[in-house]
Amino acid sequence: MEFHVAGITAPWWLPPLAAFLIAVIVSPAGVSGAFLILPLEVSAFGFAGPAASATSLLYNLFAIPAGVLRYNQERRMVWPLALALLAGTVPGVMLGVVLRVRLLQDAHSFKVFAGLVLLYLALRLGWDLLKRETAAKGEAAPGGPLVVEEPRFSLRRLSYRFRGREYHAPTPVISGISFVVGSIGGAYGIGGGSFLVPLLVGVFRLPVHSVAGATLFSTFVTSAVGALSYRLLALFLPGVPAAVAPDLLLGALFGIGGALGITAGAVVQRFLPARLIKTLLFLALLL
Repeated sequence: MEFHVAGITAPWWLPPLAAFLIAVIVSPAGVSGAFLILPLEVSAFGFAGPAASATSLLYNLFAIPAGVLRYNQERRMVWPLALALLAGTVPGVMLGVVLRVRLLQDAHSFKVFAGLVLLYLALRLGWDLLKRETAAKGEAAPGGPLVVEEPRFSLRRLSYRFRGREYHAPTPVISGISFVVGSIGGAYGIGGGSFLVPLLVGVFRLPVHSVAGATLFSTFVTSAVGALSYRLLALFLPGVPAAVAPDLLLGALFGIGGALGITAGAVVQRFLPARLIKTLLFLALLL
C-alpha cells in the first residue's frame, strides 16, 4: 500500500499491528504509545519530516477515545488532574508545533532531538525503578476499591481518594510542568503522557493506576490541538511547506491498532502491579 503524503510503501496490516503491540504494552501506564510510533515512522518507514510528527498526533485521535471511555466507566478517571494537565499542555503544544516547523524541519536535527527525548525518558524511568522506596510510594494503597472518589479541584490544589488514601498535588505546578511537556510533545509529535506519567508518579507520588485515564485524556485533547495546528500552519503561515500536514491514511491505520491496544491495556491494567507497569514502559523505551 502506498502512503502518498509520507512518500512510503508498506503492507496495509503492518501499521495497525505495530501500533497494537506498542499500545497494549505501554497504555496501562497512561501512555498512548505515540512516543514509539514516531521513531517507528522515522527508522522503519523512512518518514522523518514535520508531517511525521503531525501523523503521530493524528494516531492519538484514533487510538485514545475507547481507552478513556473504559477508564471513565470504571470510575478510574481523575478529572481534576486532567483539567490541570490540559491547562498547560494545550498552549504548550501550539508552541511546540511552531518550534518543529521553524527549527527542526530537516531529518538530521529532528533525529537528534528525538533521540535525546527518548534517552531522557529511559533514564528517568530507569532511575525511578531503581529507587524501591519511590516505587512503593507509587503503588496504590491496598484494601480499598480500585476507583477514584471525592475528586476536588481549585486553582491552588487538586485532590482525590483512591483505594482508601487521599492524594493531592498543587494545581499551578502541575499546569506549569505540563506547559513545558506540551512544548516538547508538540515538536516531537506526542501528547506528552510519556513525560507526565513518570513525573506524576515519581515526583508527586500519585498512584499509577489512578493517573492513566487523566493522562490519556490530556494526550487526546493535546493531540487534537497539535494536529490542527500543523494543518493550519501548512495552510496559512507563509514559508511553511504543505508537507507539514499529516498522512491521514497512515495515521488512521496506526490509530485502529492503537485503539484496540489501548482498550486491551485498560482492561488488564487493574490486574497489574504499578512496578510491572513502569518496567514495561522502561523496556519499551530501550527498544
